[in-house]
Amino acid sequence: MDKLRIGIIGAGRIGKLHAENLCRYPHARLVAVADVAADRLRDWAAQWDIPRVTADYRDILADDAVDAVFICTPTDTHAALVQEAAAAGKHIFCEKPVSLDLGQTRAALAAVRAAGVKLMVGFNRRFDPTFQRLREWVREGKVGCPHVVKITSRDPAPPPADYIRASGGLFLDLTIHDFDLARFLMDSEVEEVYAAGGVFVDPAFAQYGDVDTAVVTLRFQNGALGVIDNSRQAVFGYDQRVEVFGSAGCVAADNAFPTTAQALTALGVERDKPHRFFLERYREAYFLEAEAFVDSVLHDKPVPVSGEDGLQAERVAHAAKRSLAEKRPVKVAEVGFEAEMPSM
Repeated sequence: MDKLRIGIIGAGRIGKLHAENLCRYPHARLVAVADVAADRLRDWAAQWDIPRVTADYRDILADDAVDAVFICTPTDTHAALVQEAAAAGKHIFCEKPVSLDLGQTRAALAAVRAAGVKLMVGFNRRFDPTFQRLREWVREGKVGCPHVVKITSRDPAPPPADYIRASGGLFLDLTIHDFDLARFLMDSEVEEVYAAGGVFVDPAFAQYGDVDTAVVTLRFQNGALGVIDNSRQAVFGYDQRVEVFGSAGCVAADNAFPTTAQALTALGVERDKPHRFFLERYREAYFLEAEAFVDSVLHDKPVPVSGEDGLQAERVAHAAKRSLAEKRPVKVAEVGFEAEMPSM
């Protein structure tokens, strides 16, 4: 097959982003979109030449003209949809995390293995060209032996209360991207986590047993260390910075800006704020991850972000939640499922 025929389940903000990217990619054909608000999508679907819109995702799973699905629904539906899609013989791209429960994630991965289909998890930051360059440099030895990875990841504004309630908490919703990126850059599993956090932005987080600000330290199996700091509100924009320091040097990535223009005067230096949010900052990364999934299926190659990657990031997130609650370092092995599973 020269084109992968794809159906999207869930057409909210992220589902529409994936849909529009797939419509631009010559080796994909978006044949159907399913969403409970199907009637409100028909004009948009017509603009993008998407032939079918349905309110029932099962229509897509039962359609022999669909080879693969993108699961872009709320997190608490992911695991069940992965299992249903696998049973229907569809290859699967699933937004992160696979679930908020390790047992459910493990069951979803087992269903994928039993069906013999591919599963890719949506950790889009791996596909950002800047972060990929950092990984290449680390692998080429430019930092020597990596000692420390530092990741700053801060949203520009807190999400609404309804989102907070169902998000799974800061570590499973926001920091999970950083846990995966840390594993990706250091090429090592996280062995131990110590998390501290607080509510400095919005009391709604405390209402749901969550925090809006956190610092997490990591110890990797290869002996290296990591530091991640998160906030739900950076008033100057979407704050995304990374550094890897080692025995021979350091590689780093600063924030991305809408333009590189600067005004230099006697009063100081002025430039744009960083990008407003993730849709702008990671626009290219989202396109490249969809392209990578399509290429993996069409050419029967391993997906670049496997179900095992998703599980491992979730394990670190759960260890961080336990660390925050118990005010102590937590071994990732304490959250269970320490035996590695084959990639999908």
